[in-house]
Amino acid sequence: MCAMEIKKESLPTFTGEGYRIQAHSDHEHLYNIELEEHVIDRFLEEVQDITDEKLEYIPYQRLMVAHTLLELLDENFGKTIRHILNDRASGGFTIGLRNRTTDAQDYVKFSTALSHLAGIPNFDAMSKKYYARFSVKHTDDSDSYLRQAYRRFTLHTDGTYVDEPTDWLLMMKMEEENAVGGSSRLLHLDEWEDFDYYYNHPLASYPFTYKAPASKNVSEDVQRKTFYEWNNKPCICFIDQFVYPETIKQAQYLKELSHSMEESSGLIELELPIGDLVMLNNRFWLHGRDGFEKNPDLHRELLRQRGRFVQ
Repeated sequence: MCAMEIKKESLPTFTGEGYRIQAHSDHEHLYNIELEEHVIDRFLEEVQDITDEKLEYIPYQRLMVAHTLLELLDENFGKTIRHILNDRASGGFTIGLRNRTTDAQDYVKFSTALSHLAGIPNFDAMSKKYYARFSVKHTDDSDSYLRQAYRRFTLHTDGTYVDEPTDWLLMMKMEEENAVGGSSRLLHLDEWEDFDYYYNHPLASYPFTYKAPASKNVSEDVQRKTFYEWNNKPCICFIDQFVYPETIKQAQYLKELSHSMEESSGLIELELPIGDLVMLNNRFWLHGRDGFEKNPDLHRELLRQRGRFVQ
């Protein structure tokens, strides 16, 4: 399959009760979903008594938060989100709270509603919850690039070092101060010019070993092929930090693959406003982050959820 032979067509627009879904202004594969302000206000009002603790301790509350959002829209909203995430022509969207709140708990509730319309989040061993909140600041002694502000976080997929499916990924911006740079970097697999070469390479289906650093709280090693089939389409599993090649030839393949993606003309930079999130199909979208400009007062807090589709 040649990535560049996929026919590019304009994404359709969906309009429903209380929302509008249309092509994103920054990328032809992404959608932007805009909820009407009265829907956001009503949602936040109806879930105001549900605390973070309730969401963490009582799993069904997470689905009830999703139900609350659906009740304010229409029955097609959840189906449309799942369709977008599964659709190879797209596989991603942005959505936000339109400055109707700055409360971190509201951000958790809203992201939880969206993730549970998509499926079920995986347990995040790093945070020991179904979601993770983490800060990026001026200084850090982390053992990965996740929190290191001034390094480029290279393109990758999530869930490479865990033995469970990671179908989708959600990232939400919760706080930001004195931050210049640090934009999200995204690449749809079908926009990568060198896809054919690396997909047809003899090492494309080699089961590389992935090991997580100590901060991830995952001790088991897993073997992953770089390319594989899902829904009869090629997909990718890769992160340069946690893959352990066994030979120089394997190391060269992985290094050149990563460099090729980093230099792809299909790569875009996406700026998320505070209170907005992006959801992506983790099987054919790669994501990363550009470095920030140095500032002793830099602060950004992000929320992450990742999980699987439910039939």
